[in-house]
Amino acid sequence: MPSFILFITLMKKRFLFLFLFAFIYVFPAFSQEAKYIFYLIGDGMGLNQVNLTEIHRAELQQKNSTVPLVFTQFPHVGFASTHSQSNGVTDSGAGGTALAVGKKTKNGVIGMDSTGTVPHKSIAYAAKEKGKKVGIITSVSIDHATPASFYAHQPDRDMYYEIGKEIISSNFDFFGGSNFLKPETTFDKQPAPSLFPLFEKAGYKVLKGKEAYTQHPRKSDKIILMNTDGTARDALKYAIDQKPSDLKLADITAAAIQSLEQNNKNGFFLMVEGGKIDWACHANDAATTIQEVLDFNSAAELVYEFYKKHPKETLIVVTADHETGGLGIGNGSSTLKTKLLANQKLSHAELSNEIGNLRKNKANATWDDLKNLLSTHTGLYNQVKVNADDDKSLQGAYQRSFVDHQNETAKSLYASDDKIAALSIAILNRMGSIAWASNNHSAAYAPVYAIGTGAEQFNQKMDNTDIPKKIAIAAKLSLD
Repeated sequence: MPSFILFITLMKKRFLFLFLFAFIYVFPAFSQEAKYIFYLIGDGMGLNQVNLTEIHRAELQQKNSTVPLVFTQFPHVGFASTHSQSNGVTDSGAGGTALAVGKKTKNGVIGMDSTGTVPHKSIAYAAKEKGKKVGIITSVSIDHATPASFYAHQPDRDMYYEIGKEIISSNFDFFGGSNFLKPETTFDKQPAPSLFPLFEKAGYKVLKGKEAYTQHPRKSDKIILMNTDGTARDALKYAIDQKPSDLKLADITAAAIQSLEQNNKNGFFLMVEGGKIDWACHANDAATTIQEVLDFNSAAELVYEFYKKHPKETLIVVTADHETGGLGIGNGSSTLKTKLLANQKLSHAELSNEIGNLRKNKANATWDDLKNLLSTHTGLYNQVKVNADDDKSLQGAYQRSFVDHQNETAKSLYASDDKIAALSIAILNRMGSIAWASNNHSAAYAPVYAIGTGAEQFNQKMDNTDIPKKIAIAAKLSLD
């Protein structure tokens, strides 16, 4: 055989070997199919919210390092741009829609194009079309922007009644959250039939609280799990304020997994939103933010435990719709002091309530009374040294509020806090090495963590619209 023919023959064999190697080791993830899909969204959870939580955990253990969360140990990591079609900084409507349907829209729109006239199919509907069960759960109201983006199609995120009503047509299997914001009032402020009898008529069992779910005999029913407190429609309590009996995101997650898994051969899709990370960041409350990220991580731990039982059939993707607050870790000194944040025992909202109660219950409350309250709930003065300028600011706020009876507040998107509470938390944040750029969203990249079937697709920089498309590839779903 001439040498050049031998050379060509050898090259062909080598090419065939390389092709088979690539097919065996590179492409199997695309031939496999994710039967169980978990899509975890930390609303407002930028990379620094995650990093702060891990640094804080380490500092409490007197380590100059990080103590990782469960999802930061996932083997595949990327990051995503988050701009909307209309703005460089997205809101949760456009951000949630991008993560749900894989298309951009303008701020404020839910599951539709930027004109608010063309509905888009979400990854949740794509899963339902393939015969999978579908769950949508959150720590805020079920009709809030991010969960709504997966089942509703409305031109305005504030169309809460209209959004909630779409649960019926979705025919999804499990919904969970605090409650519904406008269950009896339309967007144009007209009275409307209560959503709850409509849900029941459509075959949903509305359950209030952990005990109601535990006692419900048919876990595979279509279920809407809500909080027991009908007055707290907007959200579950902040994790930092919760008592053992309070409904938590992890409780809802455990219930959703149990229900979706029962009598089910086709697998399921579950979206889990940690919605109050965003709320804490809007209020520039670092200690509460840390506890919200840890609360979200508790839900992620349950999901990971499920993955370990079904590692070849499960995909977990953890990301955020946007970053909130422009959080900075380190505000001058090279030494971080985030452990000081552990002295805060209440959220900004509950601290405001405590100050309000002092004002109401003790008409002649002294500066020392307020100072003791702040020491108890934030550590200021007893555990955290307060400098002369900050002391002057707090005493001035006391004078205006308790003596001159001026009603001073600090407003953020989801709160109107007592000025003294906001000022106290701002001081503690600064002493704890934390800086904030604003009380609103930022254009920071959103982190993306993934594990399981198809997870290797997320090892790159991407746009937020790419994330549901990659999930669709992994689970062989059609978004078109």
